[in-house]
Amino acid sequence: MTLKQALDEGVLLLESAKISDAKIDAWYLLSFITGISRADYFLRQNDAMDEESYAKYQEALGRRASHIPLQHITGEQDFMGLTFRVNEHVLIPRQDTETLVEQTLKEIPEGSRILDLCTGSGCVIISLVVLGKELTGVGVDISDEALAVARDNGARLAGDRVDFIHSDLFDSVTGKFDCIVSNPPYIPSKDIEELEPEVKDHEPRLALDGTEDGLLFYRNITKEAHDYLNQGGWLLVEIGYDQGESVSQLFIDNGFKEVEVIRDLAGNNRVVKGHL
Repeated sequence: MTLKQALDEGVLLLESAKISDAKIDAWYLLSFITGISRADYFLRQNDAMDEESYAKYQEALGRRASHIPLQHITGEQDFMGLTFRVNEHVLIPRQDTETLVEQTLKEIPEGSRILDLCTGSGCVIISLVVLGKELTGVGVDISDEALAVARDNGARLAGDRVDFIHSDLFDSVTGKFDCIVSNPPYIPSKDIEELEPEVKDHEPRLALDGTEDGLLFYRNITKEAHDYLNQGGWLLVEIGYDQGESVSQLFIDNGFKEVEVIRDLAGNNRVVKGHL
C-alpha cells in the first residue's frame, strides 16, 4: 500500500460516508498520522506506507466517517496562527471567531486587562494576549472540563498572562477590566437539532444553546457589563448571522456608545461592539 493508494482509499471512504471536504480531511488525517508535509507527499507518494501507520490511518478514517469532527481526532485546531488543543468539552475554534479577536485588537490600548466570558478552549483571550501589546486577561467558564483545556492552552501559549476561573458569567468575577469579550452560546434551542452531526452530536450543547431565542446570554452580559468595565471600556461579542439588530439594540438599551455590527470575511454579521 503506497501513500497515494492509502490517500485515495481514504477519500473514497469519506465520500461514501457523505463527509463534506472528504479530500481535505483524508489528507489532514494522512499528514497527522505520518507527519508528512504536502511537499514531501508529492515526492514520496509512491513510497510504501508501513503497516502500523496504515492501521492508525484506517482507524482515524473510520472515526471521521462516523462524523466525529476532524479536530477531535487530531486533538488540535489552528486559530489566529496559534495551535490550540481541543476535545469534546469545548467548541472547536472557527475562523469566523477570528473577527472577534481582530476587532478587539483594533480597539483596545496597550496594557489593557481583558475579561473573556464563556472562554471554552481559551482561544479568544489567549490569542489576544499573545498578539496584543502588554495585554493580560481572565477567562471564565461554567464548565470545569472546558477550563482544563483552556488552562492547558494558556500554559503552553500565554504563560502567566491569563488566569482561568470557574464562573457562571460574572458570578465569581471581581475587579474592573478595560475590555470584555465573549463568544457565548447563541443558537436558539429549537435550531440545534438542525445542525450538522459533527456539531450537534459531538460539540458541547452547553456551549451552543442560547435558550429559546438565542439571546439570553447577550441580555445578561449587556446588563451587567457596566459593573466590570472601566469608563470608556469596550464590550465585544460574537453573534449569529441574523442577530445583529437584536444584539446591537441590547447594547444601546444598556448605555453603550458607538455601537457597530461587524461582518466576517464571508459577509455575515459576526461581531457587535460598543463602549461605555
